Amino acid sequence: MSRLVPPFRIGSLVVDPPLVLAPMAGITDRHFRLMLRRAGGVGLVTMEFISSEAITRGIRPILAKMVFDPEERPISIQVYGRDPERMADAAAMVEDLGADACDINMGCPAQKVLKGFSGAALMGDLPRAARIVEACRKRISIPLTVKMRLGLGKGDRPETFRELARICRDLGVDAVALHARTARQGYTGEADWTRIRELVEMLDIPVIGNGDVRTAEDALRMFRETGCAGVMIGRGALVNPFVFREAAALLDGREPVPPTLAERHAFYREHFERIIAAEEPKVALHKLRTFVGKYTHGLPGGRALRRRINDLRGPAEFLAALDEHFAGLAAREESP
Repeated sequence: MSRLVPPFRIGSLVVDPPLVLAPMAGITDRHFRLMLRRAGGVGLVTMEFISSEAITRGIRPILAKMVFDPEERPISIQVYGRDPERMADAAAMVEDLGADACDINMGCPAQKVLKGFSGAALMGDLPRAARIVEACRKRISIPLTVKMRLGLGKGDRPETFRELARICRDLGVDAVALHARTARQGYTGEADWTRIRELVEMLDIPVIGNGDVRTAEDALRMFRETGCAGVMIGRGALVNPFVFREAAALLDGREPVPPTLAERHAFYREHFERIIAAEEPKVALHKLRTFVGKYTHGLPGGRALRRRINDLRGPAEFLAALDEHFAGLAAREESP
């Protein structure tokens, strides 16, 4: 059967399959990105967003976040900030690190970011947004992308995505990603995919759709309903990290194969072992709680496991609890 959706290009970069891991603060670190790569189906991974101020000031913990494994390629590093020259310096550092693309965040709705006049706040200051894009484009030769929302969702101009998209196109951006919600919505309500189609029809550069893609079927439906070049998946990958593999199968015209319990157990365990081996105990514990809390929402008996981990105090205890839970699930599967 022929492919239902072809690969697409971001400048010189080919994204195949046309599926992109969304940048998520505290989530898309090197451990999670590598695990998704090994699960299969991701065409492009994006690093958790990085402050241009921190990068250019040489803040060591932030610079450490920018380390990536060659196995993760192709990879995009996302930067955010409000000063055009500092953003351009950060973009240049992204290129120097050998990233395959640089992404500018103009869509983060977090209050801390908005108060710093960064992220989605730039959708309310299009002249500044244009200066940032222009400065970054002049400094780097690798593909440049911009991730945006519909707008701030308040004031006289609640939606400015059309104007910002035109600015990006005219200043040489290679692709744009649209999360089809306003900043005021955050992650509530429904993403308006009709806006993604509107952008596709308006632009002659690739548009990547984002918002409410939780399953492989959602990804295929977004392609069909919007005509977008690529689909970006974020929170859906936290509940089911095999969603890219399943979506890639659908796009190839094949029937997706859901992960077995054994596959899920192996995935979670390897992920947790990587975190424990690489991170300081306090950081490791925080990350383990974060990921266990997300993964268990797609797991049989997940609520019981979540309750249990709330009382755990050491990383090794997490592995023991995980193994015990999956052993119980396997025993129930085998019982007549």
